[in-house]
Amino acid sequence: MSRKFPRSNKIRVLVNGIHAKSGGGVTYLRNILPLLADDDDLDIHLILHRDQSELYGNLSEKVRVHPLEFDNRFFPALVWEQLALPVRARSMSADVTFSPANYGPLFAPNRVIVLSNSLAVFGRETRLSRRLYWIGLALMTGLSLLTCTKAIAVSRYARNALTFGFGSRRRDRVTIVNHGVNPVFSPDDTVDREPHLLAVSDIYIKKNIHTLIEAMATVHRRRPEIKLKIAGRSIDAGYMGELRGRIAELGLAGVVEFLGEKRTDELVDLYRRCLVFVFPSTVETFGIPLIEAMACGAPIACSNTAAMPEIVGDAAEFFSPLDAGEMASRILAIADDPALRRELGLRATKQAAGYSWSRAASETADVIKNAARGKMRRGGSPEVQAAR
Repeated sequence: MSRKFPRSNKIRVLVNGIHAKSGGGVTYLRNILPLLADDDDLDIHLILHRDQSELYGNLSEKVRVHPLEFDNRFFPALVWEQLALPVRARSMSADVTFSPANYGPLFAPNRVIVLSNSLAVFGRETRLSRRLYWIGLALMTGLSLLTCTKAIAVSRYARNALTFGFGSRRRDRVTIVNHGVNPVFSPDDTVDREPHLLAVSDIYIKKNIHTLIEAMATVHRRRPEIKLKIAGRSIDAGYMGELRGRIAELGLAGVVEFLGEKRTDELVDLYRRCLVFVFPSTVETFGIPLIEAMACGAPIACSNTAAMPEIVGDAAEFFSPLDAGEMASRILAIADDPALRRELGLRATKQAAGYSWSRAASETADVIKNAARGKMRRGGSPEVQAAR
């Protein structure tokens, strides 16, 4: 195995990507990994399940992708991650194991985790199987935070919410690195906004699409020409079934449209054309669709909880996410006022300018290099020492 992965003077980073299967996790890795690979000090290796290969097929040739075969259901994958992945990391002589999903293999070398998945939805989930999932996620997050070398939080909210009240010594290991936004997300003043609302997210309970549908019933009564488009992959069939049932009960068939997962160019067009971009999520540690919509100059109505105010600043009309009446009121305030829409669009592009994948990659690389320096101090490889 050592002959297959010859040692160089670079820091070898094993990226544990097995949990990045959709949504923000995929967006994060697709944007940040090529930039990390451009760093002359880093040698990037991405571990995936074979089924994920298509998601990452166009990454930089500098990123070495390792598609593997294992049972990728949550709990079997968790066992594989804890037992098999550390062995692979050591056989590859990895200097740092980077896990961008709250937790990673507890016994792999020099672990860096990314605190990005909120756990607050646990209290709202009633199904036993899903509660067990969130319990497992919370347990692994806490153990990973206690044992990791370094951690990254994607917002101040994420750092505060996901450090479980641990002492300052543990929190001091956590560096805040905001996500970025791809430059393709940009305004286009030649495109006219159309009478539809837009929501973009994977579809499961914490995204709060059910309350948005309740609010849409009020919006539709006042402005029957306005439709709701929802772009994103359904990852909870039971929840999607509940949504479709509620749409039928409220007489919104033909008013609410599920678009499925969309390509980047399609999302850009949707953001540019929507009358209002609505972000109803009950809890987010960041919210990549928010900065994509802001970068396209979309007028935004947004939840007032978790990280959303931190990320959006003054570029949105805010509502309480569980109050369908207030949500409808804020949406209608924007829809009925062209001057407010223009003002929110200008604020949005200004706010989005503060987010950059290149900056996120540079700050992430610094964390990884600091983790590698810790290995050096403990008697790490001379090749890494030579790289410094």
